[in-house]
Amino acid sequence: METMGIIFSNIYDSYMGALTEIRTSASIPVGGRYRQIDFILSNMANSGIRHIGIITKYNYQSLMDHLGSCQEWDLQLSTNGVVFLPPFATGHTGIYRGKLEAMQTALPVLESGNQDYVILADSNVMCAIDFREVIERHVESGCDVTVVAKAGLTDGKTTQHFALRIDGNNRAVGMGVDYNAPVGDLVGMGMFVMSRKKLIETIQETVPHGKYHLERDFIMEEFNAKRLSVNVYPFQNVALFNQSVESYFKNNMAMLQPEVRRSLFRSEVPIYTKVRDEVPSHYGPDAQISNCMVADGCRLDGSAENSVIFREVTLEEGCQVQDSIVMQGSVIEKGASIQYTILDKNVTVKSGTKLLGSPDHPLVIRKGVTV
Repeated sequence: METMGIIFSNIYDSYMGALTEIRTSASIPVGGRYRQIDFILSNMANSGIRHIGIITKYNYQSLMDHLGSCQEWDLQLSTNGVVFLPPFATGHTGIYRGKLEAMQTALPVLESGNQDYVILADSNVMCAIDFREVIERHVESGCDVTVVAKAGLTDGKTTQHFALRIDGNNRAVGMGVDYNAPVGDLVGMGMFVMSRKKLIETIQETVPHGKYHLERDFIMEEFNAKRLSVNVYPFQNVALFNQSVESYFKNNMAMLQPEVRRSLFRSEVPIYTKVRDEVPSHYGPDAQISNCMVADGCRLDGSAENSVIFREVTLEEGCQVQDSIVMQGSVIEKGASIQYTILDKNVTVKSGTKLLGSPDHPLVIRKGVTV
C-alpha cells in the first residue's frame, strides 16, 4: 500500500513565543542536536514513505537550510520526493487559519499522486513510531479516518486540543476539541490516516464553505452527524508534545531521563538529523558536568547540571548552568549563572550575570542577544 505524507510545519507557531519569532515550530532545536521536524520526518522515512509535502506559512528559511537535500533522511528533495508547499505556490494570498485551509496548498501534490493513503502529521510531537503498522490497522478497521492517540494524559482539568473516547475495538465513540477531557480519554497526537481520494474530496467540499479546522470542522462535525467512522490507534511508547514554551522546556528536561531516551531513540526506528562534523567536546580540568545532554564541539570549563547543551557552546570557568537549555554557539562567561533558562542560538551571558526563571515559567533569551 503506497502512502504519502503531509507535514504541517507552522501550526503551533503562535504558542511558542520567542522561539518562533524567526523560525517555524518545525525547526525549533531540541535535544542537543535535533530539530522538531526530525522526528516526524524520520518516522515517515523509516516507514518507507518517500513522497512528502511540507506545508509552510512563513519563517521557513531555517527549515529549508536544515533539511537541505534531505539526504540525511535517505529522502530526496524533488517533485516526487520531499516538496515544500508555501502558500504562494498555489496563489493562496491569506494566512491560513487551520489545517484544512493549509491543505489547499497541497492539492496539486495530492491530485498528481498515485498513493492509496495519506498520513497527515504535525511536527511538534516527538516520538518514534512505525507508520506501516498504523496503516495496517487503518485498513483492517475499514474506517474513514484513523487518529493516532496517546492514553494517560487526561485529568479532567487540562484543556486538550483533541481528545477521543474509544470502545473495545478502538473505534471512537466520542470526541471533543479544546476541552477538559476526563480521565480515560485519549489525546490525539496530530497524526491522521485517510485515503488520498477521501482527503481530496474533503478539502474541496469543506474549505469553500468557510471550514478550516480539521479536527473540529471535519472530523468531529462529520462524526457527530454519523457520516464519518473514526478508528483510533493507541500509541504505547513515549510521546512528548511541544505545544508551548513551558511544555518545550519540560520535554527537553524529560529527555535527560534514560527511559525517555530509550523510547525515543531506538535502533529499529532511528531519528536522523542534519550531519554536522564537529570536534569532540572539550572538558576542562575543573569542569563539573552532571546529568546533562552535551553535543559535540563544546568547550566546557564551568559547571552544568540537569541541562541540555547544544553544539559549540562555551562554558567559561566559574560559570554555573542548572536546569537549562543552552542552544548552539552560546557563551556563558566567567561567574555567570543561569537556572530554568532557555538560551536561543548565539546568546552571550556576560560575566557576573544571573538569570533565573522557574520550572513552570522558564526564562527565554532570544537568538543573538547579549545579556
